Amino acid sequence: MGTFRDFNGQAKQEKKLGGTRATLFVYAMEGLENMAFISNAVSLVTYFYGFKTCVLFGCIELLGYAVLTVQAHFYQLRPPPCQGLAISQTTQCEAADNSQAAILFTGLYLVAFGTSGVKAALPSLGADQFDERDPKELAQSSSFFNWFLLSLTVGAIIGVTLIVWISTNQGWDWAFGACTLAVLVSIVFVSMGKSLYRNNVPKGSPLLRIIQVFVVAIRNRKLPQPEAGDELHEVRDKEAGVHNEILPRTDQFRFLDRAAIGDASTSISPGPWRLCTVSQVEETKIIIRMLPIILSTVFMNTCLAQLQTFTVQQSTTMDTHILSFKMPGPSIPVIPLVFMFIFIPIYDRIFVPVARKITGIPTGIRYLQRIGVGLVLSAISMAVAGIVETRRKSVAREHDMVDSLQPLPMSVFWLGYQYAIFGLADMFTFVGLLEFFYAESSAGTKSLGTAISWCSLAFGYFLSSVAVEVVNKVSGGWLANNNLNRDKLNYFYWLLAAVSVLNFGVYLACASWYRYKKVQVINQEENHGSEAAKGKQLEMLTA
Repeated sequence: MGTFRDFNGQAKQEKKLGGTRATLFVYAMEGLENMAFISNAVSLVTYFYGFKTCVLFGCIELLGYAVLTVQAHFYQLRPPPCQGLAISQTTQCEAADNSQAAILFTGLYLVAFGTSGVKAALPSLGADQFDERDPKELAQSSSFFNWFLLSLTVGAIIGVTLIVWISTNQGWDWAFGACTLAVLVSIVFVSMGKSLYRNNVPKGSPLLRIIQVFVVAIRNRKLPQPEAGDELHEVRDKEAGVHNEILPRTDQFRFLDRAAIGDASTSISPGPWRLCTVSQVEETKIIIRMLPIILSTVFMNTCLAQLQTFTVQQSTTMDTHILSFKMPGPSIPVIPLVFMFIFIPIYDRIFVPVARKITGIPTGIRYLQRIGVGLVLSAISMAVAGIVETRRKSVAREHDMVDSLQPLPMSVFWLGYQYAIFGLADMFTFVGLLEFFYAESSAGTKSLGTAISWCSLAFGYFLSSVAVEVVNKVSGGWLANNNLNRDKLNYFYWLLAAVSVLNFGVYLACASWYRYKKVQVINQEENHGSEAAKGKQLEMLTA
């Protein structure tokens, strides 16, 4: 099957490298990278405005790409190229020394850390420019998330086409240099709007406020539960601040209400670790209610991880020619991106206005409905992937090419069916999650909420590695041959489709149980030295 080199440049047989064992580390890295959004989100909502966070982490990402560019350009900072040697002589290739490896990993970690911070802050910064209490601006906010996904799609298309071409034909130094320039331009562009941005004032660590609720609730566990909600502690005067968000009490997770029970036996003003407001308690309840929703979307991202991995492997066995042009393997993911590039404007400009007239909802359909549509489409995509794989294997048998290294007489665009459907699924679920977590999070946890939505992707990749191992052991090796023509990838796809259907049932139960938040906004006004507070009850327009 061929000979490859390991990390140290040593020649190894293909069967000793690659395969599902190797993909486990890819899944783990992708998962950890997406988990980093949480830590960055906590930092940004605690200390920085969204704009400052984007610029700060953008500069970190820029530095990472600059390090990679410099290393790729100067031969002293990397091992010499290993070219012109026979397979039997590859052991003579010089491996990277410790300092060269350190430079490489420093650049990669800076890029990953910077990217995670930008992705955690940028959606919230954009959505903050629209007032969700205004129906017109709420609709514009929903449109923003659609165009945000479109911008990600355009960037990804450029990455898997132009950047791949540059790295193949001009070298990695030019490719990394292009990435460095792109990040620099993006920082300049986002900085140009500095004077126009609406910036939410940092309200401290949301995780710390959540922990305080649990600590105080446990401390007050023996106190009697008040019959009326107005007996619980809430700040409704000038201490609440201008346009402060007040969350009314709900009857879910009533144990946490004990955190808002004041001690009448003392006149000492209690600290945050002794007494919480009802809004702080409800803020915690919202996060808890969101968890089943995010967990029920994890399996869709497991399917995404499998599709990204195995579809690229399938493409290496197929005809990748487009007329006289041969599509490079790393550019295969452009297929779903093209479909998303087409479908996103259609959804935003045609579907949403029509749905808005029918439902009366500014966003066209509710967030949870949008997520559910994506989950259904992901199950369909897996079923179609199984059908296409069955067709590919039959072509291999018909042409006696089961063990051949030559591409099959079957166009790679057969993979476009599963990719197109999953691209639609991603359009519905990914944006739906971002919208849902941003809209439903309290004013002080919106960045944390959007960051949590990325965790679905992280957990999906972790679960993906587990799924491959479990399926291989239980099935007796459906994916153990390192030869797709002999593996049973079609069975694996159909298994994913079946589990996706079950997962959708779980999601329906979670979505039915979820309660949309209600908000009361307190406006503080001063008239001739006297202070008058007026409250306006607002129910979320998406409820």
